[in-house]
Amino acid sequence: MSGHNKWSSIKHKKGAADKKRAKLFTKLIKEITVAARQGGGDETSNPRLRTAVMTAKAANMPISNVDKAIKRGTGDTNGVNYEEIVYEGYGQAGVAIIVECLTDNRNRTVADVRHMFSKYGGNLAENGAVAWVFDSKGEITVKSDLEEEEFMLQALECGAEDIEIEDGEILVYTDFKELHTVADALKAEGFDVVKYELTKIPKNTVNADEVAEKLLNLIDKLEDCDDVQKVYANFEISDEVLENL
Repeated sequence: MSGHNKWSSIKHKKGAADKKRAKLFTKLIKEITVAARQGGGDETSNPRLRTAVMTAKAANMPISNVDKAIKRGTGDTNGVNYEEIVYEGYGQAGVAIIVECLTDNRNRTVADVRHMFSKYGGNLAENGAVAWVFDSKGEITVKSDLEEEEFMLQALECGAEDIEIEDGEILVYTDFKELHTVADALKAEGFDVVKYELTKIPKNTVNADEVAEKLLNLIDKLEDCDDVQKVYANFEISDEVLENL
């Protein structure tokens, strides 16, 4: 909708600047470790690891940290075993929220997530309560000097489903199974692929203008939890309201 920003757009504008560097690196290290544990330490044969490593490089994580995380995941060095957990809930105005976590202590994580929902105006829900609101997609961040229409045509030829323009960068959306295929095709065409990742896109959105400040605060607090990797939500905020926050 013109004049509105969805959470998928707002989080890109907020970006890593909102997060402390150490906390961001901790989240990335967890993801690399789990990816290596599940699929091995070879990026070429492990798409999840390949994605995690590229995201880490885009965040300027030292390569030594990446290598250590891979070795922990493959068992070459001692490390913590992380468990993947997904929580679902609601924010202000009935906004659907999904919280993806990696943890070595399930009890601690659920207590932290429940506390944040409760303290900042949301409520935790049962599994499956809001998952249906979202579609799993691939998201590729690309830099290009092409006009939007021209880039769109080339991206579609590479297998993309849709694009969005955000602050000079282009977000390319794909079927989640085709993420790496499309990213490789864009690279082959000479485009500067900054990073790519799996994401969740809402099928519908809720206007959150009246609760914008409280809702963004809730999401910020959830993202600040040490065990939380990603937060998804199905809301939009008008540019006017967003600028005044």
